[in-house]
Amino acid sequence: MAHLRSRRRLGLAVPLALSLTASLGFLPAAASAAPLAEAPVQATDATSLAYVVNTWPDHRTIESVKKAITAAGGTVVTSYDKIGVIVVHSANPDFAKTMRTVRGVQSAGATRTAPLTAAGSTDEGPAQLLTKQQATKAAKASGAAADSEPLEADQWDLRAIGADKAAKINPGSEKVTVAVIDTGVDDTHPDLAPNFSAAQSANCVGGVPDTSEGAWRPYTAEDYHGTHVAGEIAAARNGIGVAGVAPGVKVAGIKVSDPKNGLFYPENVVCAFVFAADHGVEITNNSYYVDPWLYNCMDDPDQKAIVDAVNRAQLYAQKKGTLHLASAGNSNHDMDADAIVDESSPDDSTPVNRTIDPHKCFDVPTQLPGVVTVSATGVKNDKSYYSSYGYGVVDVAAPGGDRKFQIPTDTPSKNGRILSTMPNGEYGWLQGTSMASPHAAGVAALLKSRYPKATPAALQALLKAQADNPGCPESYDQDGDGAQDAVCEGGKRFNGFYGYGVVDALDAVD
Repeated sequence: MAHLRSRRRLGLAVPLALSLTASLGFLPAAASAAPLAEAPVQATDATSLAYVVNTWPDHRTIESVKKAITAAGGTVVTSYDKIGVIVVHSANPDFAKTMRTVRGVQSAGATRTAPLTAAGSTDEGPAQLLTKQQATKAAKASGAAADSEPLEADQWDLRAIGADKAAKINPGSEKVTVAVIDTGVDDTHPDLAPNFSAAQSANCVGGVPDTSEGAWRPYTAEDYHGTHVAGEIAAARNGIGVAGVAPGVKVAGIKVSDPKNGLFYPENVVCAFVFAADHGVEITNNSYYVDPWLYNCMDDPDQKAIVDAVNRAQLYAQKKGTLHLASAGNSNHDMDADAIVDESSPDDSTPVNRTIDPHKCFDVPTQLPGVVTVSATGVKNDKSYYSSYGYGVVDVAAPGGDRKFQIPTDTPSKNGRILSTMPNGEYGWLQGTSMASPHAAGVAALLKSRYPKATPAALQALLKAQADNPGCPESYDQDGDGAQDAVCEGGKRFNGFYGYGVVDALDAVD
């Protein structure tokens, strides 16, 4: 299995078959940013690294920089000329240092710390997988209401935000598409096929979009993260399995996970944002952080170049009308603290402990300007034990599940995680801010359906306005050991746990 890192540290891991009763930078003018190259150049030297070189986005500068790239021992993989981002492979260990001295280059750096052939990562807590037979048996035993989906009795998350009631008023418009930037989406799943948009889907691994038939699908059934996320957003109400928050909107898949190690490298994500923008996607869901750094520090030239490249791409998409939502993280970090200890970076080689300033080191893309940051809640509407948080960082909250401290008592499975679609027609439970972000994306899609002319900024304002804020809890000692597990700053209107509040699908349509 390719170990997954989409907020997979935020809620993803090895499938386990169980029964139901047993889971900032420069913005050029808006224009087409289609890459020039038709296919990524494959490195043959085992010492090669991938780089991003960020320049002024004018033709003369870009052509001059490309010549300098060649002279420095680099090979251009693709060039997003309108945002001034060039993806390069090079075996020259001084390549980035050399390029930073070139006129017109604003930043340049490696997008990984291990050669292109390397693999390795980590993941967190087991997913619980339902086979088709188990799902069928569970559906028959659930006694589902006539107007609900067979497995909906276990979808406490829909009821928590009024999505079940919202679907009866407005399930969302087929003119709105949410692109899942992730490990791929299995569009053959019967709950996803009715709402899938192949024309807005691609495989962006390597930095160049591949739109051939099925390129957007997961590599294997174990790369299930993106399919689960897609179901949370837009699983159809078709009487088969589960329902999504916005069962009437379209969902697309843009695959960005590396086939060797499951990591989400910067050039893949740059490609995904630009592709989504150029193909009319209204909303993107980003349940991951850009590898190999959990936090990218602006005083490191390589990490600064990563922030610059991804930020240019996501701002480009915003300019073209695309709203981005992203998961806050599963480390229970206070992202407004004076310091955070990052023990997981870089995740493509040997991690080292480092203490970072979260005001100068950024979780990408969730901390980029204009991106909606989503924290996770459980069935009791409390912040999930793993969810990162932070005053002024979190924008809204949404159900992400909590298998430890927030267990439902009124569902057939008594499972505190989120039930959704899995590859090959299956279903399964996961938890994480990976699951929270798509719930918020689904509500944003309902709002976009209701207000089709809303800009990304206006849509974000609407999303915050309809949220319901429980306020900071008097105590957040979930394990009962007498110590606070996290400290919530702020008040009833806005705070570090929930931002402006927990999203509300019913308010979004009514």
